[in-house]
Amino acid sequence: MASRTKVPRKEETSPESVMTGQGLTFDTGMLISLERRKQRAWEVYRRARERHAPITIPAPVLGEWWRARTELRQVIVDSVRVEPLTGRIAILAGEALAAVTDAGTIDAFVMAVAALRGDVVYTGDVADMEKLRAFFPGVRVLSI
Repeated sequence: MASRTKVPRKEETSPESVMTGQGLTFDTGMLISLERRKQRAWEVYRRARERHAPITIPAPVLGEWWRARTELRQVIVDSVRVEPLTGRIAILAGEALAAVTDAGTIDAFVMAVAALRGDVVYTGDVADMEKLRAFFPGVRVLSI
């Protein structure tokens, strides 16, 4: 029987704690919403920055989103932490993909990073991320 990589479980948190220091991991949909200046996305981003909550973008998400430099894209990237793709993250994402066969690879990276960091995921596609919660039950997924 294959062993599953241990992921720290996060107890259910209140909505208030999401914005008081717990980190946020953004997926591509969140970045697109910021780029399109969607109000909800900017509210989440601003509140996190005001509270000094760390914002993380997994490197594969950056690659999926970035097509050419614009002033706004650069401002966003310069204000967050880009999580490099490590072997630990890749293995965890691969194990998630084996367990949740209809999940997307980039989504698995997002959830793996959030699980390892204890972050909340902000996404434009909750349904896809919710599938991966079967493997990452401690990760909260919130819609923008």
